[in-house]
Amino acid sequence: MKKLDFYILGKFLGTFVFAILLIISISVVFDLAEKIDDFLEHSAPLNAIVFDYYANFIPHFANLFTPLFVFIAVIFFTSKMAYQTEIIAILSSGVSFRRLMVPYLIGAAIIGSFSFLMGAYIIPPANKVRLDFENTYIKKRRETGMNNIHMQIEPNVFVYVRRYSSLREVGDDFSLEIFDGKLLKKKITASSAVYDTATLGWSLKNYEVREFLENDRQLISEGAQMDTVLNMKPADFKEERKFFETMNNTELDRYINEQQQRGVGNVEEFLIEKHRRTAAPFSAFILSIMGLSLASRKVRGGMGLHIGVGIALSFGYILFMTVSTTFAINGNMSPWLAVWMPNFVFALIAAFLYHKAPK
Repeated sequence: MKKLDFYILGKFLGTFVFAILLIISISVVFDLAEKIDDFLEHSAPLNAIVFDYYANFIPHFANLFTPLFVFIAVIFFTSKMAYQTEIIAILSSGVSFRRLMVPYLIGAAIIGSFSFLMGAYIIPPANKVRLDFENTYIKKRRETGMNNIHMQIEPNVFVYVRRYSSLREVGDDFSLEIFDGKLLKKKITASSAVYDTATLGWSLKNYEVREFLENDRQLISEGAQMDTVLNMKPADFKEERKFFETMNNTELDRYINEQQQRGVGNVEEFLIEKHRRTAAPFSAFILSIMGLSLASRKVRGGMGLHIGVGIALSFGYILFMTVSTTFAINGNMSPWLAVWMPNFVFALIAAFLYHKAPK
């Protein structure tokens, strides 16, 4: 690296850090104004507000919007260099536009790598503390149940629940099927399955047991209540808000594999989070190239035009990501494609802007 590389890299990282601090400061002020009543109502201790909530809220928020901060930072300091004719001087000295991109890509690599490590392994345990604080001192988060659950709890053992209420910890219209290969050997149905916290088992209400014997014979028994020990727990039927944010990459992969092996649906949000942790840091490269190509040209309208276009593209990126992930959650699109599609589209935009950039 040469002095020019260090000069540009210093401006890149310095502007990025400044933008992060500025946006976070504003966000903390607005968040505090919104939640101050909850803090007072629930008598939240000051040290818990500072160290349990905001100390974990700040890195979570900063990492969530890191790619966009990268884009805005590149737009800002590159526009300033362009209007001080620094870009023209650099290109006139024999430095190619491709060579000029090197410190930008190095900066994107530094920020992207740090963002990946933060999102994959450091922020998830911090989110546990933050979300626990929210559940204790802010308006309580509501866990929602699941409908039409069909999953495998053991080899050849399948469970179906029409609806599970996480508040009552009761599953309505419960059925359990035991197979021997493709042959159904036993089926248990019940009007409801209630979790017993004392025995850590399940109590089946108004149950019926059918055992399928040879020669198409059936052995049927029924009763008001049956206590069972099944390889499932209430957490398997809960869609707790932002539960995936508390898992590091290893835990997230393990959870997804376990749920898929058991045949549980509704893992799209977890798959989206898994792919987002890789796609978001990678987008720093695309947005850096786009920002350099867009802001390196000195045009009529001043620096404000570049910043305005940059903010518009940033909102376009967020909107695109929101729409595509909504399609994935509804089951109409692959989670991988939903997360990476904005990167693919903006990569094409970056390639076009690079082609039009002054060489």
